[in-house]
Amino acid sequence: MDSLSEERIKNILDSADVRYSYNLAKELENIRSNPVLGYRSAGSEAEHEAGELIFNRMVEAGFANVHKDRVDVDSWEFKRAVIKAGFGDEERELQLGAYQTNFVTDGYESVQIVDAGKGTLEDYEELERLGISVEGKLVMAEINQREEWWINFPVYQAKLKGAKGFIAVQAGGYGEVAENALNAQDIAGPSDAPAFSISRADADFIKKCMVLENKGAQARECTVLFDAYTKVMPGASSYNIVGEIPGENPDRMILLSGHYDSYFSGFQDDNTAVSMLIEIGRMLVKSGYKPHNTIILCAMAAEEWGVINSKYDWSTGAYEEVFTVHPEWKGKVIADLNFELPAFAHGNKDYVRSTYEYRNFFRKILKEYPGDLHEAYPDGVGTKAPIQTWSDDFSVAISGIPSTVNEFAGGKFMESHYHSQYDSDEFYDEKVYLFHHKLYAYILLRLDNLHVVPVDFTIVSDELLHRFDREICEDRQTADEFIQAVTDLKAEAERVNAVIEGRNYPQDMSAGGDDTFGPGNEGRITRNEDDARIEAELLKAFALAQDTLVTLNWQDDVLFPYETAMNDVVFLGKAIDALNSEKDADKPLNRIKNALNWIYRIDNNQYAFKFERAVYEYFTGYVLNQPRERLKWGYGRIIHHENLYEVVRSLIDKLVSDGENIDTAHELSVLTEARERQQKYLVLDIRNTTQYVREITEVIHNCLY
Repeated sequence: MDSLSEERIKNILDSADVRYSYNLAKELENIRSNPVLGYRSAGSEAEHEAGELIFNRMVEAGFANVHKDRVDVDSWEFKRAVIKAGFGDEERELQLGAYQTNFVTDGYESVQIVDAGKGTLEDYEELERLGISVEGKLVMAEINQREEWWINFPVYQAKLKGAKGFIAVQAGGYGEVAENALNAQDIAGPSDAPAFSISRADADFIKKCMVLENKGAQARECTVLFDAYTKVMPGASSYNIVGEIPGENPDRMILLSGHYDSYFSGFQDDNTAVSMLIEIGRMLVKSGYKPHNTIILCAMAAEEWGVINSKYDWSTGAYEEVFTVHPEWKGKVIADLNFELPAFAHGNKDYVRSTYEYRNFFRKILKEYPGDLHEAYPDGVGTKAPIQTWSDDFSVAISGIPSTVNEFAGGKFMESHYHSQYDSDEFYDEKVYLFHHKLYAYILLRLDNLHVVPVDFTIVSDELLHRFDREICEDRQTADEFIQAVTDLKAEAERVNAVIEGRNYPQDMSAGGDDTFGPGNEGRITRNEDDARIEAELLKAFALAQDTLVTLNWQDDVLFPYETAMNDVVFLGKAIDALNSEKDADKPLNRIKNALNWIYRIDNNQYAFKFERAVYEYFTGYVLNQPRERLKWGYGRIIHHENLYEVVRSLIDKLVSDGENIDTAHELSVLTEARERQQKYLVLDIRNTTQYVREITEVIHNCLY
């Protein structure tokens, strides 16, 4: 077994070659589907070519068993989307981004573009009043996906209105860096509702063309030439590229991951991540380090998108890797270190984000890190939990593998440069990149020298109680039983933690209690059968927690099972109180406005405010009624949906009335019934969660016997 002295660690960390990583990230930029904009999408020729490059670099790095794991995906090829438009002597060629939909022309075709405002139901009603039809035309509309709605809603609304396709103008939320910035995201919708993106500057030019073509009258449309090739192909395949650094224990593994598909050039997202994981592997090989556990290095395909017509259409390659190709990894892989946008500082403070059960371990590791945690970040490095759905580590975590990712979603970069043509090395920060190489190499080394996985249920216990409000549950006995069960889980977890701590950091009492296992010491003991037995139970408990305690809301936030109903009970109660408000007894419109503000927060009912029923129900049904193979990591994790479309539209209609003799008795009745229903769900969910917690407690209790 390889020992970890301070000098040994320093030599490994100091061997980091970020120039190698940077050059590989730049090399990946050259592989693209669209010669002007980039793009390297799921199952495309460019993604396959990039996979070959990564395969070869892994072989050159000296990794063992380099191979390709085939994963089933829906593929997408985006080669071009160009508009020629002009007025007078000024003609321009406008480059458009695209979404994962079908639209192929035979060269340039003449087509009309209509300005559809924000693409809502009310916008189309306004066009109809103006006598403007969108049938067979392209519609252009502003979107702000961060603050308003995802692109699939106005796109599908346009399809139902007979539009030929939809062109999104980023009005904010993403692509804010410049007026000529394009943006791309996952479509989360059907492939037969074509969608593209246009910059704000180019959209303004189109609007000028509309004014000149119509001589100022009803300047809402103009004629352009359009050439596009964007094609989605169901039932295709891609490849996750895998290499290994063999360890003494081939059945105990540590996973490093990052994705190699991209929008635009993808320098930060995620070329630098794939390059970094390869270089961390090279650091171990170059140093001659012989790991105790097999190190798996996996470049994931199809992270940005990979399945047609699913709300959960990203992280497809990772999901397929751990659920279909290697389900046996559960119980064998003790950690996944996933990397996203690691060559840029997303704030003054860095974070290691992990599942709840590993957060205390990372807190300890950061205290022991031999380098300077302020080297690249003025405020140092902290920890966050839980894992979010934005990246591949969520799919890996729910498979039963404890996962982590460098925090990347908190800074301004996400709103400005992310998923745009400005994701380039112009914002490359070598100091940050080098720091992440060293920090995560150190974490890897520490994980490799643990006897037992540091699965710790104390933080998840604290969060279960912190996010629970006893007063909302009308069944106090059920609430109290839940609180007691979680209290028991924490107590048992603390007992188990003490044993694990003793095994991972044994104390040499003859030496006055000095740590003889941590970095800087050579006195580690041999991992034994008891360690393996304890670890197996802990990983079993972790997987059980992922299966039972992780749900999602309609905004893809991670919740505990009782939180959906608990939140809806509160919001429904607030809406009912608003309609019954004595304070606004003589102001019925105020009552309705206040009620609608609360209803907006219930499940996905915000979409009932701006889109017709068919749009709302389509994107509700495809979550609740599709099979696991379409919903992937989101399957079954949204529960107790409350459809309030009728109430929303009815109250909105009453807002435009004369304000007298407004009767909301029917709406009150519907909301009251919904609240009673959600209260029953809440009691049921608390009881179920109590049982889940007890089962987890029993499993970790078995660790010690």
